[in-house]
Amino acid sequence: MLSAREITRLHDHLTRRWHEEDPAEPSAADQWMDRVARQHRANYDLWHIEDEARTPGATDADLAAVKRRVDTTNQLRNDRAEQLDGALLDWLAARGLPNCDAPLHSESPGLMIDRLSILALKIYHTREEAERPGAPEGHAERNRGRLATLEEQRADLADCMDALWRDTLAGTRRFKLYRQLKMYNDPTLNPAMYRKSTKDSA
Repeated sequence: MLSAREITRLHDHLTRRWHEEDPAEPSAADQWMDRVARQHRANYDLWHIEDEARTPGATDADLAAVKRRVDTTNQLRNDRAEQLDGALLDWLAARGLPNCDAPLHSESPGLMIDRLSILALKIYHTREEAERPGAPEGHAERNRGRLATLEEQRADLADCMDALWRDTLAGTRRFKLYRQLKMYNDPTLNPAMYRKSTKDSA
């Protein structure tokens, strides 16, 4: 069910498609890969929303609106990573896994897929900079070096995820769903929100 090669291939395909064509909502052939695609889309959107805040001439009002969109999209990104782990654990549970006595891995596949997603975006944009016409002297060389580092990091992470999955299937390692429990979007948990609400109602 879990294949780093298939996931990184999908990440690269969708990243190119969304940059070169109309970035329609993602869809994939099966439910699992569709979940992967939708989680990647949240990272894609987050990347470009954050870029809006860095645009020269952005007003304070622009920055405030971007900040709200960043918070909402980041929440979606984390929710979808958790959904990936939930789907994997449901699949494993039907097969009597993971082995509750196996050593616990510190990072779940959903969080690793999230990191692979971000690396796909970094690789795309770094390659774009390495090939940018008219860039300053040394720019292409610097970005080719960065690109090699990013590709090595992605290959390492992909291998680690595949190893975790093999070990989980073999019953020699396990993982858990780690809830992010974000507080900043919750008006009952974020003092900046509930104190303001209390003052307004006074």
